[in-house]
Amino acid sequence: MGLIVICAFLALFILGFPVVYAILIPSIGYVMIEGLPLGLLAQRITYALDSFPLVAVPLFIFVGNLMNSSGITDKIFRFADTLVGRVPGGLAQVNIFSSLIFSGMSGAALADVGGLGRIEIEAMRKKGFSLPFAAAVTGASAVVGPIFPPSIPLIVYGSITSVSIVQLLIAGIVPAIICVLLLMITAAVLALRHDMPRSPRWPRLNEIWRDLLPALPALIAPILMISGMLAGIFTPTEAAAVTAVYVLLISSLFYRELTWQHLSYALKTTALSTSAILIIVAAAALFGWILSVEQVPQDFSRWILGVSKNPIVLLLIANLIFFVAGMFLDSTTATLLVVPVIAPPLVLAGIDPVHLGILVIFNLMIGLLTPPMGLSLFLLCNIAKVSLRQLLRALAPFYIPLLATLAIITFADSVVLWLPSMLR
Repeated sequence: MGLIVICAFLALFILGFPVVYAILIPSIGYVMIEGLPLGLLAQRITYALDSFPLVAVPLFIFVGNLMNSSGITDKIFRFADTLVGRVPGGLAQVNIFSSLIFSGMSGAALADVGGLGRIEIEAMRKKGFSLPFAAAVTGASAVVGPIFPPSIPLIVYGSITSVSIVQLLIAGIVPAIICVLLLMITAAVLALRHDMPRSPRWPRLNEIWRDLLPALPALIAPILMISGMLAGIFTPTEAAAVTAVYVLLISSLFYRELTWQHLSYALKTTALSTSAILIIVAAAALFGWILSVEQVPQDFSRWILGVSKNPIVLLLIANLIFFVAGMFLDSTTATLLVVPVIAPPLVLAGIDPVHLGILVIFNLMIGLLTPPMGLSLFLLCNIAKVSLRQLLRALAPFYIPLLATLAIITFADSVVLWLPSMLR
């Protein structure tokens, strides 16, 4: 029956059913065929959402929406442009760095591309960059955010695997910075080769100071959150609450640009985004419970450990599985459906679950940019009004730093686990 439920999900998904329906219909059918009480449906769904770590999801989404709607993001974007606009690549470098800070807040790379990505692509177009290149930089940089705190994909991973969310968030810092540096080097090389626009001169000290002052309170927000978690002052959920209160205060008292319209829009957008994520969490919890009852994870564990017990071989298999899953599913859905089956045998083989979490999420992000079914590709084409061929041609050089970072995450686990080991 477990195999039938999985096949039914895949069939409905391929036929074009929304992911939630593709998960729920086979799950409800299983409950009815097995003669289980229908109250079990409500029980499993409610139990999945009764989770303290998941409270961080709407809070981080609210922080990101509030920053965008009240104009805080624009101030940070302007300061970054002033600071590094003269660097080869100019605004492309700003695009990459901005994604490091903000793209983990919305909960999915697709939402990052559709939200902050629209602002970045339009800003680069006005500066004279080609639209395919602007879209390529935006798509490649969106990969980084979900492994850098705050990261809702990592929070979801931690909540379903019972792995320390603090350690997961801290583990993503070094790999994310490495990826950003490699992306910036790639953008600089391309900019020099094709003589792309950049600021005509380096900024004067008074210009840096002029744009730093408006951006400084906002720049403190991620520093406050990361340092608080590192020091053990608060949990990720508490960090989300503290950051939300801090952003509300600086928006209303320092910037004085927060209006009831901005607050209403941020709350409405947060409610919609949170509902989209948590309804998948609830449906996937029921689906996962069915697979557990049917002992699908145990069967898979026996199979994969029969293939090899070498951690490196198992990590390469995991890379392939999650890379392909990311081509078809957003990060939240793929994490909820695939991780409960794949993770147990890998952890049993000696792979650190924190290391595995970073590898899983980064693979899913790259899958979103991979043809023929990478979901981010079509969204970027729609936003930038370019063809898929133009986008892929511009995106091709950026696969090199992304795959190099993936190799570092896979084979150099000390890079991933160095900071978390300080918390143990």
